[in-house]
Amino acid sequence: MKKSILLPLSILLLSTSSFNVSAMDKSSDVKTKVQLEQVQQMVIDLNNADLTQLKTLKGIGDKRAQAIIDYRNQHGKFTSLEQLLEVKGVGNAFLQANQGLLKI
Repeated sequence: MKKSILLPLSILLLSTSSFNVSAMDKSSDVKTKVQLEQVQQMVIDLNNADLTQLKTLKGIGDKRAQAIIDYRNQHGKFTSLEQLLEVKGVGNAFLQANQGLLKI
């Protein structure tokens, strides 16, 4: 008698656990997609960023952010990230510290 009760119970538990794993997979996919969108929103477009956005970058304060905007206004849009090295106060350390956070 115990065997006949245990078998259906085992099947029920297995089907329930596989449903939860499936739901977790979907939840994980949604979470990953949201995280990717958040990272994409954090990427700063050098040709459109304002002072506040530029200040979110590592090593950038008011003066350096304004220097980037001034350079952009005087010389036109940036054509490469390396062009930032022409801005006073911006060096290789800045580019490395903000790698992946900048786009043209």
